[in-house]
Amino acid sequence: MQSLLELMGQAHEQLSQAASLAALDQVRVHYLGKSGLLTGQLKQLGKLSPDERKAAGQEINNAKQVLIEALEARRESLQAEALNARLQSEAVDVTLPGRGMSQGGLHPITLTIQRMSEIFGQLGFEMAEGPEIEDDFHNFTALNIPETHPARAMHDTFYLENGLLLRTHTSPVQVRYLMNHKPPVRVIAAGRVYRCDSDMTHSPMFHQMEGLMVDTDITFADLKGILKTFFREFFEVDDLETRFRASFFPFTEPSAETDITCVHCQGKGCRVCKNTGWLEVMGCGMVHPNVLKNVGVDSEAYTGFAFGMGVERLAMLRYQINDLRVMFDNDVRFLTQFH
Repeated sequence: MQSLLELMGQAHEQLSQAASLAALDQVRVHYLGKSGLLTGQLKQLGKLSPDERKAAGQEINNAKQVLIEALEARRESLQAEALNARLQSEAVDVTLPGRGMSQGGLHPITLTIQRMSEIFGQLGFEMAEGPEIEDDFHNFTALNIPETHPARAMHDTFYLENGLLLRTHTSPVQVRYLMNHKPPVRVIAAGRVYRCDSDMTHSPMFHQMEGLMVDTDITFADLKGILKTFFREFFEVDDLETRFRASFFPFTEPSAETDITCVHCQGKGCRVCKNTGWLEVMGCGMVHPNVLKNVGVDSEAYTGFAFGMGVERLAMLRYQINDLRVMFDNDVRFLTQFH
């Protein structure tokens, strides 16, 4: 026991003198390692009688526990001292100007939506919003889309539970707006839409902007004038030509596909326009009377037009991007071009 007390005294003295974590670990090994002094004390217990062995073993284990606690306390003290020294040596003057600061920028899709909204705003359109999770009525039925239409198929639409789905276009926003606002109406709706498609020119999630104008005596000529003005402003080409080709959409009658002069070759013919001189950019038409009836608007008193275009499509044309997927890759090298 006298030897144990002497060992503990020496151990505590060496602990207090340990000036680093490395020195502290040497003390630990010296007393508690496999060949340590306290471990050696335990090995001597076999020489004692059973009664003495029990009492001595308990004393040695108690001394060992005390030493472990002292080691841990000293370790925490040394770690705190090391941290304080590091904080003092690495102190930063927060009043100094930052280094390596770079200016961020908006995403090209955001820039495109802002530009489109600004132009249509100058033409008297206001922005409307709606949910991205829709029901069958607002996404299909109210828009005069029949039950057998391919757009309702599972391979084209993301269906959820309880008859809900991810909207396939922003037209439901127009439906909801007309159900809550009486004509005259002049709105645009921009946002994310979802379809089961993915390649160089298609994404399962993309953005659309659709427009709607309902009033008395609205004609197709009004639609043509609005779109011609928009595309000339958007692409900043004063003599940009617009043409309309007959088409079919369940929610408009008559319906048309809209082409513009190729903004890459100015109509001369190139790879982008497949040497036709024209680029297809959107669909449009006069609002079908059934759609007006479905939202409670008198189709005898009011007429209107609607149009829809892909935001990514216009962004790709304006910024000459040849692969839609770079819009969603978050590649900083691509995004920094739009600062």
